[in-house]
Amino acid sequence: MNVSDAIRLKRAVRKFTPDPLPEETILAILNAGRRAQSSKNTQPWHFIAITDKGILKQLSECGEWAGHLAGAALGVAIVHPDPSERFQILFDIGQCAAYMQLAAWELGIGSCMATIYEGDSARKVLGFPEDYQIRFAISFGYAAEAEKITAAPRKGGRRSLDEIVHWERW
Repeated sequence: MNVSDAIRLKRAVRKFTPDPLPEETILAILNAGRRAQSSKNTQPWHFIAITDKGILKQLSECGEWAGHLAGAALGVAIVHPDPSERFQILFDIGQCAAYMQLAAWELGIGSCMATIYEGDSARKVLGFPEDYQIRFAISFGYAAEAEKITAAPRKGGRRSLDEIVHWERW
């Protein structure tokens, strides 16, 4: 994989084909997340890998914009300790999520982050321990529109460096 291409071309994919993902593909995605760097190597994450459509549907109802989870071949719920105890936890979660999504992209698999707003409801669905929380899940699957995986960047889709970079001081 060319990392520059992945950064430039990776898109959020929210509509998936009904095709399941091979087990080796799922394990490759999960291993990419496991290998992510974390503050002081704490690795504050646990992954709940979900392929059951009923569970994916229930989890999709735990966030206002999480509906794409219902159509995914794989959902990965990322559970973690309370981030108020260590603020770096959410940054670390973001890194492991990015690693998983980049690994999926390389394998021709689309993905999209979902914010889980109803953590207690998600806990009832997924059964994770009381001392863990959930803020994010990721949907994975073959894109219903295959061209979305490698589509050229949209014109005007990103602010220019001049708009966001401040040298030495603001």
